[in-house]
Amino acid sequence: MTNDISANPNDRLTSTLRLIGWTLVAGLLLTPAVAMRFTDEVLWTTSDFIFAGVVLIGAGAITELAVRASGDWSYRIGVGLAVLASVLLIWINGAVGIIGSEDHPANLLYLGVILAAFVGAVASRFRARGLSLSMASAAGLQALIGILAVLRNWGAGSENWPRPVIVLSIIFCMIWLASAALFRRAARAGHGARQGGTASS
Repeated sequence: MTNDISANPNDRLTSTLRLIGWTLVAGLLLTPAVAMRFTDEVLWTTSDFIFAGVVLIGAGAITELAVRASGDWSYRIGVGLAVLASVLLIWINGAVGIIGSEDHPANLLYLGVILAAFVGAVASRFRARGLSLSMASAAGLQALIGILAVLRNWGAGSENWPRPVIVLSIIFCMIWLASAALFRRAARAGHGARQGGTASS
């Protein structure tokens, strides 16, 4: 069926960004597979590929839903930043860990940050105003975990402690807060998930 807005420049931009995004996901999954054929330093197991696939494809699917939910770019970019923060939190914790090593149990607390953002999003029915509060809450929780980690020396003994947790806490808080600000902007403009079909781009 022909889409009536297929000629819209914003629609073409969305399609281009969608293609780039899924190409990037495929590239990230194929890169280690190719690298393993040329070096022994990259050793991914089947479970590693499954984990990466679930995280990256899941992130792509959520972003796709956001694109369909609203035509407002503040809303879309806000979702993109929230997804980026979530993926990076999972990826870094799984690879090297933020507090100490990847095996340090305190790193599991960061799953609470992602859970808080997700539960808040669902509770607000993905409305921009509610999403703004959810992302701000995620930023606060991210900062709280970092502060507790430093005060309690949870990662003491690891390389360059406590610099990694301080730097990464600041970076992640900035991403969460940027997402919150974009959702607030979308809310003030009157756009959100409920206006997905009529929101201006």
